[in-house]
Amino acid sequence: MELAGPDPQLLKDLVTMQMPFGKYKGRLLCDLPVHYLEWFASQGFPNGKLGMQLSTIYEIKINGLEGLLKPLKNQR
Repeated sequence: MELAGPDPQLLKDLVTMQMPFGKYKGRLLCDLPVHYLEWFASQGFPNGKLGMQLSTIYEIKINGLEGLLKPLKNQR
């Protein structure tokens, strides 16, 4: 069984897509504060692609993996 690595497009989206609503509307998903993502985690992430993106950035941040995004942020 082969493990798949992170989806490159998903990671690119995290450094280019802006939060579409709420207190942090307009902020890049990768720049959302952890406490905001923790709130979503406790209340439930939105359905669909945005929810998947928010849960992904939450996991990246709580596991100290933000270094994965630095090269992509620098390419912007």
